[in-house]
Amino acid sequence: MVSLVLEQAGPVATIVITNPAKRNAMTADMWRALPPLLDGLRDDPSVKVVVLAGAGGTFCAGADITEAALIARDGDDSLAARAELALADFPKPAIAKIEGFCVGGGCQLAVACDLRFATADSRFGVTPAKLGIVYPPSTTRRLAALVGPARAKLLLYTAELIDAPTALAFGLIDGLRDADEVAATIARRSQLTVHAAKAVLAGRAAPAQDEKELAEGIAAFSGRRAPDFGWAG
Repeated sequence: MVSLVLEQAGPVATIVITNPAKRNAMTADMWRALPPLLDGLRDDPSVKVVVLAGAGGTFCAGADITEAALIARDGDDSLAARAELALADFPKPAIAKIEGFCVGGGCQLAVACDLRFATADSRFGVTPAKLGIVYPPSTTRRLAALVGPARAKLLLYTAELIDAPTALAFGLIDGLRDADEVAATIARRSQLTVHAAKAVLAGRAAPAQDEKELAEGIAAFSGRRAPDFGWAG
């Protein structure tokens, strides 16, 4: 099977990058499929958090090399750049669950997520310099915004793989912990607060304060119980 497989457990939807013969390399069709898949999850009120993962213990080893020219052409209008933008602009929290290799296009996808959590044996690389590919401007700027210009240059210029502790020190990942646990925690919180925080940090207008949401939060805190937040956008 070569596809993006959608799984859902309660309020958490997981998109599984599935191309096991090529360490989950993203084909052109897979890049094309991601934006409409995210559109469906955006409009599904039962989904509060999206996790991006890879099948079989590998996150994603990059774009399928046999289709690299097709995937990379057209700069910020390329298949890869449009898929990254769909992730970055997705209004709900998106978390990269990284195991094994997270390289090239896989690292692009991870960087476009809100949060990235990895296993200790994960390996990371930003590798266009090994192929003579010019990354889209938006991709390069997104990486630099995450890790800083100097470390972005180091990753891009050398195209060397780094281990998980180095990725953590660089700020490329947010921790060596279970991404599913983080997703479940976020799903229990006020989605109004979560959506507002994401919108503001992305430079977009935030939803207004909802009196019912605040009242439930205060009542739950006072009653020492778990809140039952109802805001769904």
